[in-house]
Parts: sequence; structure tokens; C-alpha cells
Amino acid sequence: MNVSMELFGLSKFWTDMITIPLFSAIAGYLTNWTGVLMLFKPLRFHGFRFPGLKILFPLLPRRIQVLPLIRYDGKIGWQGIVPSRADKMASIAVDKGLGKLGSINDFYRELEPDKIADHLVATAQGEIREIVDALMSREHPQLWHDLPPLVKEAVHARVRQQLPAIVREITEKIGENADQLIDAKLMVIGYFQRHPELLNELFLIMGRKELKFMINFGFWFGLPMGVLIAIAVHYVPEWWVILVGATIVGWMVNWVGITMIFEPIFPKKWVPWRQGLLIKRQPEITDAYSQMVADHVVTLKNIGDELLYGPRADRTRQMLEDTMRPAIDKSVGPARGAVRVAVGTREYDRIRDSVAMESMTFMDVLNDAEFGRQQSRNIYRFVRSQMIKMGPDDFVEMLRSAIKQDEWLLFVHGGVLGVGVGALHLLIFGV
Repeated sequence: MNVSMELFGLSKFWTDMITIPLFSAIAGYLTNWTGVLMLFKPLRFHGFRFPGLKILFPLLPRRIQVLPLIRYDGKIGWQGIVPSRADKMASIAVDKGLGKLGSINDFYRELEPDKIADHLVATAQGEIREIVDALMSREHPQLWHDLPPLVKEAVHARVRQQLPAIVREITEKIGENADQLIDAKLMVIGYFQRHPELLNELFLIMGRKELKFMINFGFWFGLPMGVLIAIAVHYVPEWWVILVGATIVGWMVNWVGITMIFEPIFPKKWVPWRQGLLIKRQPEITDAYSQMVADHVVTLKNIGDELLYGPRADRTRQMLEDTMRPAIDKSVGPARGAVRVAVGTREYDRIRDSVAMESMTFMDVLNDAEFGRQQSRNIYRFVRSQMIKMGPDDFVEMLRSAIKQDEWLLFVHGGVLGVGVGALHLLIFGV
């Protein structure tokens, strides 16, 4: 269909002056609306197998390979930019975000190791008798069976007496060596890879109002830009003028929108919006960001899982063994020599190592949800206090750095969508 020189009795000039700005405004709105959707959805890759892509993929430049448009298995489709970059964005979030707030030692200290020790002791007191019985029955059943009840009770009493000091020493050692036992970056990356929806939520918490602004801004920016395109078409009535103009509008509507959100970092009188819109909400965003980190990222459970099952878990086990061996000797007390003679040096050392390994089971108490929630309040207060101290430049770097490298995808998307809308206008109204 080609609606030529007149529309409802209007001249071609006025037809263009009405329709081109309207199409431009709609294009601006659609560009930013779909751009926001593309940031976060879908969580997982959805697409179809494209013939030959699997063979071609290894030959493509790295910059193309990492696009959420294609996959190594030969599929073409789409995955939200944020969830598709979970590992990279989480890594940058640690380096530029959490890294500015404090080290893993600082975070562990805020979790109050003394209270963790008290909680571990309170939990272990109810289980330690069964663990000692099971351990001795397994490692040296005959000796444990032959011991008189009074001697067994003395062993249990000695262990209970020494337990608080042993546990407190363990939690102190963890605090002293937290940066060696816990890889904060891998912990955060692994968590967000398992929960990409929370990475989305983190970005939405920070920029929900700004993203809504961007969508509406697309319409109101596209409208006056469409007027300029219509005037240009009037003086240069060529089909490519509309396509070039639509491409520029589609590109700029995203670029200007993102610029308004983050820049200028410091207030400038000559800029209509004075300062980046996100920066103006620093206190509000600080509260939301701090709560997110405390509730989901730097939690007692995540730290406990990293200690026990993370890539450095062998260091945790070694630290426990090094701490428990002398502690066990101390618990046995003056009877240590007699016990060594009774069971043999090798058997004694094996029992001692087994006790050290069994002690790792107590660390599972770090998964206690209620206790974790209580301690998360300290993390919230710590993160919030550190973010409040940030200047606007550090604040912007922390929030923007994770997506800055991929902003160009949104600009390209805007340009492509602009070409499509411009072509549709040409199809309907012609030149």
C-alpha cells in the first residue's frame, strides 16, 4: 500500500509533518521498551539451530562469539544481556562494586565471629556426645567398648569443657585467613550463575525508575526528531533520507537516555537535567543495594558453602586439621601419653585426624536460616555505611561498569529498529 500525496485532503508536506514525527515517536518508544526487555529477558537462551553455524562459530571474532544472539552449539536466538553476562557482570560487580565496599575479611568481621562461635557451640553441645561415640566406635571399637563408663563420661566431659575454646579458635582462624580460604569473586560469580534472576533483580532495584523513564523518553525524544526528518525529506525528497534519519533516531534515543541516567556525574548548570538521574537517587539506591547484598550475596550461608565446598575447601580442611590436632591433645590432657600407649601412635593420630574431619560437620550450622538473617543486618549496615561515603564518581562506576561494555548492543538494536520503522513508513506513504 502506498498512500501518496494526500491524506484526508492534506498536502504531502503536512502528511509527512504528521506521520513522520508520529512514526518516529513510536519507534523511539518501541526501541527503548524492547531494549529494556532485551536487557533482562529471557533468563535462558531460546533459539533454533542454524545450519553451518556450529562449524562457523569457532572462526568468528571473540566480540561476536560473546553476543547473546548465537551459541557455540550452532543455535541462533536470544538471551537477556544481563543474565547472558552473569559471570562477567558478577566479576565486574566484585571488582568495581563490592571491592570498593570492603574485603572478604571486612565482611566476615561484620558477621561477628564471636556470635558465630557461640552459635556453633550451642549447636554442637547437643551433638558432640553422639559424634564422639560414633567416632571412637568406628576407629577403635574394642578400646571404646572396654573403657569403664566413668572413664567414658570423663572423656565426654573433657570434650564439652574444651569445645568452646576450640570453636572460638576455629572462627578466629577463619577470620584471620578469610581472603585465603574464600575466593569472593568466584563465590559471587557462582551464585549469580545459579540465580540469574537475582542479577536481573539487582539491576532493577538500582534502576527501576530510570528504566521506566527511558521507555517514556523514547516517545518524547522521537517526536521532535521526527519533525526534523520531515523537514529534511521536504528539501531532499529521497527514500534514503527517511532511512538514515530513522537509524540516527533509533541509535540516539538509547544513547541519550543512558547518558541522562549516568551523566553528568557532578552537577552542571548548563545541562538541562543538571546531574545523572541515577546519582540523584543515591540514598534510595544505597538502601536497596545494601539490602540485596545482605540478603542474597554476602550471606553466612554463601560464605559457609564457599568454605566447605568451594574451590579452596581443601585449605579449610587443612586449617581445621592444623587447629584441631593440638586442641585434641589438649582435650585428652595428662592422659595423652597413656592413650598413645594403649591404642598405638599411628591409631592415635588417625583418631585425631578423624576428629578434625568430623568437626567440619559443625560448619553446616552456618546454613541456619534464622541465624543467617540475624547476622545479615550487620552486612546491610556495613554496606550502607560504606556506600554513603562514596563520591558520585565511585557510585556511578560501581553501578554502570557491569553493563557499560555491552551498551553498544542497545544502540545497534535502536538503529536496526529505526530502519525497520522508516521502511514501514516508506511502504505506506512513499517518498
